[in-house]
Amino acid sequence: MGRIGAVLIDIDGVLTVSWEPLPGAVRAMERLRADGVPLALVTNTTSRTRARIAERLAGSGFPVGADDILTAPAVTAAHLREHHPDARCLLINSGDVRADLSGVTLVEQEDTDGAVPDVVVLGGAGDAFTYAALDRAFRLVQQGAALVAMHRNLYWRTADGLALDTGAFLLGLERAAHTEAVVTGKPSSAFFAAALAHLGASLEEALMVGDDIESDVLGAQHHGITGALVRTGKYRAETLEAAEGAPDHVLDSFADVPALLERLGG
Repeated sequence: MGRIGAVLIDIDGVLTVSWEPLPGAVRAMERLRADGVPLALVTNTTSRTRARIAERLAGSGFPVGADDILTAPAVTAAHLREHHPDARCLLINSGDVRADLSGVTLVEQEDTDGAVPDVVVLGGAGDAFTYAALDRAFRLVQQGAALVAMHRNLYWRTADGLALDTGAFLLGLERAAHTEAVVTGKPSSAFFAAALAHLGASLEEALMVGDDIESDVLGAQHHGITGALVRTGKYRAETLEAAEGAPDHVLDSFADVPALLERLGG
C-alpha cells in the first residue's frame, strides 16, 4: 500500500449525523488542512445543494467550501448532459437540488401537456416518494423512459435512528419494471473518477473514509482506492460481518484519520 496523498470523505455518518458534528471530526479536518492534505467531501446526500452543504458545515466549524464538495446530484447532472442531452427529466427527490442540476430540463409531477418524460431520475427518499409518484415512475419506465438513480443506499443514520433510503424503493421499481437503473452516485466508477479528477489524484494514492461498507468502502476498494470504514453513522457490526469483502482499515471515528495517515506515510 503506497503513500496516501488525497482523502475522499463521506459526510453523513462520518463528519455529522443530522448535520451535527461528530466528536473530534472538526479537529481532525483542521489537522488535515494544516498538513496540506488534498481532500474532497463526497456524498450521496440529495437533500441540499453543494453551496448549502458547505454553508452548514462551515457554520459548524469545518474548514470547507462548496468547491470541496462533490454530490450525487452534481454527478447526475453531468451524466444526463452527456447521455441524455435535451431530455425531459422527471425528478423524484426529497429536497431541492435544482441548483446542482444545471443543463438538465426538469418537468413537474403535475405536468399535463401530454409529453412523456424521457428520463425518470430518483434522488433521495422522503416525503416525495409517495405511492402516486413511484407508480408514475413505474408506468413511465414501462413506456420506455430511462431510469437513473442518484444512489441505491438502503438506509441512512438520523438523530432518531436508521431511516429507509432510495435503494429500498429502487429495488422494487427495478424488479417490477424488469429493468436496472443507471446509478450515478457512490459506488459508481464515474463518481469516484470525478472526485479524483477534481483533486488531481491517482487511485493508488487516495483514501476513502466512509460509514457505508458497500457504497463507500468496498465500492472505493473495487476501483483501486484504499478504504477506511468508521464505526459511526450507519455502521453496524453485523453488516460488516455479512459484507462480501473486508475494509482495508476500520477506525472508531473520523477523528482517527490523521493518525492513520501518519502510519501510512500520508
